[in-house]
Amino acid sequence: MSQQSKSLDDVHESVDLTKKKSTIKRILGFFGPAYLISVGYMDPGNWATDLAGGSQFGYALLWVLLMSNVMALILQSLCTRLGIVRGKDLAQCNRETYPKWVNYFLYGLAEIAIAACDLAEVLGMAIGLKLLFGLDLIYGVSISFLDTFLLLYLQKLGMRKMELFIIGLITLIGLCFLTEMFIAQPNFNEVAKGFIPSLPNETALYISIGIIGATVMPHNLYLHSALVQTRKIKRDKKSIFKALKYNFWDSAIALNLAFLVNAAILILAATVFHQNGMNDVAELEDAYNLLGTMLGTAWASKLFAIALILAGQSSTVTGTLAGQIVMEGYLHLRINPTLRRILTRCIAILPAVLVILIAGESKVGELLIFSQVLLSMQLAFAVIPLIHFVSDKEKMGEFAIKPLLQISSWLIAIIISILNIKLVYDEVSNWITDLNSIWITILLISISAALLALLAITIIYPLVSKKQFNHHHIHDSALNIEKLSAEPILFKTIVVALDFSTSDYKVLKYAKQLSKEQTKLVLVHVVENAQVKYTGEETNDAEAKSDMERLLKYADYFNSIHHPTDVELAFNNRIEKITMICKKHDADLLIVGSHGHKGVKDFVFGETINKLRHEVNIPVFIAQ
Repeated sequence: MSQQSKSLDDVHESVDLTKKKSTIKRILGFFGPAYLISVGYMDPGNWATDLAGGSQFGYALLWVLLMSNVMALILQSLCTRLGIVRGKDLAQCNRETYPKWVNYFLYGLAEIAIAACDLAEVLGMAIGLKLLFGLDLIYGVSISFLDTFLLLYLQKLGMRKMELFIIGLITLIGLCFLTEMFIAQPNFNEVAKGFIPSLPNETALYISIGIIGATVMPHNLYLHSALVQTRKIKRDKKSIFKALKYNFWDSAIALNLAFLVNAAILILAATVFHQNGMNDVAELEDAYNLLGTMLGTAWASKLFAIALILAGQSSTVTGTLAGQIVMEGYLHLRINPTLRRILTRCIAILPAVLVILIAGESKVGELLIFSQVLLSMQLAFAVIPLIHFVSDKEKMGEFAIKPLLQISSWLIAIIISILNIKLVYDEVSNWITDLNSIWITILLISISAALLALLAITIIYPLVSKKQFNHHHIHDSALNIEKLSAEPILFKTIVVALDFSTSDYKVLKYAKQLSKEQTKLVLVHVVENAQVKYTGEETNDAEAKSDMERLLKYADYFNSIHHPTDVELAFNNRIEKITMICKKHDADLLIVGSHGHKGVKDFVFGETINKLRHEVNIPVFIAQ
């Protein structure tokens, strides 16, 4: 793979809303991305913290759920603002703002958050399969690997069908808990008291942090800032304000649905378990077994297990795309989506398998809650840069957030940071006491100090440095092609496939050598970033615009030396699109560049030439 200088480029405007004449259709066109985000707010990890909070403290922690939902809505709205106005996702903005070494750490923390989220999905689905079919957890964890292929199939269907699939799963989960609530019949007067803030003890604090971590997920901040850009809008002031408004309502509706599901779980646990003296029900398996007994119907247990499986399946959709966004944004690394999904799932499966094999199935519930606390610990490192970016009047202009929203956002960041520092301090103190090793003590203190230093840097650096790092494009800089020279030979039409790497110089050189003045050249580039693969639709985002500008620059050069030249910017599935373009222009030669890798690397980075040779019925010239 060629050296790349820009990661996943701001993929907004994939769904064209400028052509919709109906106001209702145009408004509804904005709705969708937030539902893909909301599934992460009701994944199995939430269930563990909700059950623990409800069984131990009754309705007392409902206010934490509500507070988390308000925090989530504010933060997700900041993401949509960043994506719509700046046309960049959070990872890209980090990369061009912070030094490279800081970005490596931020990338690592983002990957840990994605792995922790995927771990909760793996465990949740495995537990659901065990409860419903009696399958051992180790086999359930192994089966969860297969949902990799479900995701790949859904990606091929396109954005709208995937959104419909997710909405369908969310609806089924909601119906399951609506039925459970009808059977349990909670006292809503007592439920209302749960919205009065209180923290009974330190255990409640630990669970509250877990609830926050389960509700506001770091990877969702990266994901939403990219997904929101799949809507193509006009770039005037009025259209941008409308896009911000409608995306806010999209987030509000989707996240409130997620809040209702989480509240239903906590209320169910408080009504069925806490009020009957069962204060230690934090395990999903215990909840399943007790629900049927306490509510007097086996359907209560079955609905719980079905909803658990559905939650695991629905939330698995977002992990891969978030992983690709942070990988492209931070590392300039764009790999095969299949491999990305397999790696993400393997990272999640490994700790689950080790815990089951070494500590036994009884420790799985603790691992599930710990995964959510781990998520919460990553939050500040995503939230703080996000607030900096949307507050920047130089970059955001009149769309920068107002002082009141800035204060609210920083208050959220402070709450998250203080809670996490408290959590880390308590956990490190317990580990030091339990392990009683000087080397472990030094290691834990060093890691904690490093995290605090990194947190300080994310806060201070954007305030004291205005330096912008010029490494935010996924492709290399434009080539200087004026020095190309060669004697042309006759071809009527030559299609020239460019990937905007250094190999393009040779491709363009041979295009000039193999053509003469009456030869028509067609310069082609296929955009295949993570979002295009995800939506299956063309974009008009910053990367697409930049790519078109580069094609036009090359075309201007060839036109200036009397070579009639057209340009074609295509999206997704390079084999299919290049083949179609060759047929469209009745080409009699195709020139492509050698990608410089083979074997395993073909799978990792994608492989074009061999497949192209079988698809086109014209000579293929490979520039080596």
